[in-house]
Amino acid sequence: MITSAITDVVGRRVWDSRGRPTVEVEIALESGAIGRAIAPAGASRGSREAIDLRDGGEHLAGYDVGTAVAQVAAKIAPSVKGLDAADQRSIDDALIALDGTKTKSVLGGNAMVATSLAVLHAAAADAGIPLWKWVAQSNEREPTIPLPEIQIFGGGAHAGRRVDIQDFMVMVPGAADFEEVMEVTSNIYRAAGRVMEEKGGITGVADEGGWWPNFDSNEEALECLVRAIEMAGEIPGERVVISLDIAASEFFENGEYRLALEDRAMDADGQIELLESWLDKYPIASIEDPLAETDKEGMRAFTQAFGERVQIIGDDYLVTNAALVEEAASDGACNAVLIKVNQAGTVSESIDAYHAAQAAGFGTIVSARSGESEDTSISHLSAGLNARQLKVGSFTRSERMAKWNECLRMQCQPGMGGFVGGEALANTWWGRSQ
Repeated sequence: MITSAITDVVGRRVWDSRGRPTVEVEIALESGAIGRAIAPAGASRGSREAIDLRDGGEHLAGYDVGTAVAQVAAKIAPSVKGLDAADQRSIDDALIALDGTKTKSVLGGNAMVATSLAVLHAAAADAGIPLWKWVAQSNEREPTIPLPEIQIFGGGAHAGRRVDIQDFMVMVPGAADFEEVMEVTSNIYRAAGRVMEEKGGITGVADEGGWWPNFDSNEEALECLVRAIEMAGEIPGERVVISLDIAASEFFENGEYRLALEDRAMDADGQIELLESWLDKYPIASIEDPLAETDKEGMRAFTQAFGERVQIIGDDYLVTNAALVEEAASDGACNAVLIKVNQAGTVSESIDAYHAAQAAGFGTIVSARSGESEDTSISHLSAGLNARQLKVGSFTRSERMAKWNECLRMQCQPGMGGFVGGEALANTWWGRSQ
C-alpha cells in the first residue's frame, strides 16, 4: 500500500493580504498526513503567466473564487485521489493535462498552484521532515538560507501608480547572517519613514508593506532611499546595496516607455540611458524587468551593456518558464530569473525554470506576490533549492514577516546550510568591488 496516497482534497475560499478572495487547498494522505497551501495573486502580471480563475461580475468586485474552488472539488480531486503525493511530477503532470491550456485558464492557476503546493506540504509531512528538507532531498540540493531582497518604497501597480517604478529595495549582502540583515533593514525602513515624515508624505504603506510614495520624480525615490541608508548609519554600497524592480511592461505603450509621474516618453534607447544614469549614481546591484516583456531587443541591449555589472532579473520577461529562460540565455538577455510558483502554476514547472536557470548560469530569486497570505511555502522553496535569494516584499505586514521569520526558524534546524550573503551577488558590481 502507498501510505502517501492522496485520500482527500478540499478546496476553500480564504482571503489574501489585499482583502481579496483566494484559494486554499488541503490534501489528506492515507498515512494521516495533511498538507495545506494558499494561492498568492499578483497585481503586476506577465501576459504569459498562469491565469487566476475569478468569478467576475459585481460581487466582490469580480474577484471571488467560487468557480476555482468548485474546480477543486469537481475536477481536481477526482484526478489526484489515489496518486502518490511523493511523486510531485506525476501529480503536476496530471493537473496540467486536465487543464490543457498554457495559462491554466480552465482549472485556474490559483486552484492548480494551491493544489500543487499542498501536495508538496503533504509529502513532507508524510516523510516527517521540514518542507525545506523535503525540497532539498527531492532535488538533490544542499539547502542554504537565502539573501533577502526587501522593499522600502512601493510603487507602480503596488501603490496606485503613484510612482512609475514598482519596487525600491535594499539588500544586505555584507551581512554576516540573516539576523543582521533583519536588524539593518529594520533601521533603514524606519529611517525611510522619517525621511517621508520630513517630506510631509507618510500616507500609509503599499501592497507589499513598503512606504507609500510621495515623490516628484522616480529618481527622488532613489535619492531618499540613499538618504535613509545613511540615516541608518550605513554607507551605501558597502554592506547595503539597492535593488530595483522597474516592471517596465507596466508603462510600455505603443513602443514607448511613458513615465507618468514625469510626463515623459522614451524609446528603448532612452529607457536604457535613464537606467544607466541611475547605475552610475547609485549603488544598484540588481535590477528587474528594466525593459518590457515584449522588448526583446531592448532587453538584449541592456544585458549586453550591463550584464557584467549588475544582476538583471527577468520576471514578466520570463514568467517562471523553463523554455523562456533557455531562450533568454541563448539570446543574451537577462542573467537571473524570478521564480514565482503561481506564475508557472505548479511546483514542478517552477523547479524546471529553476534548473534551466542553473544550467544557463543565471541567478535565481524565489519571489512572493503582492497579494499574499500567512503561507510560508516560498521560504522553504528558496532554502531547499539553494536558490540563494528571496524576494518577499517589505519589512512590515504579517504576510511578509511570516516568511522572513520562517527563515530565522529554518536556519537553526539540523541539516540547514549557512547564510549565503554576498555569494548570491558574487558576479555583480557589488560582489566584484568587495
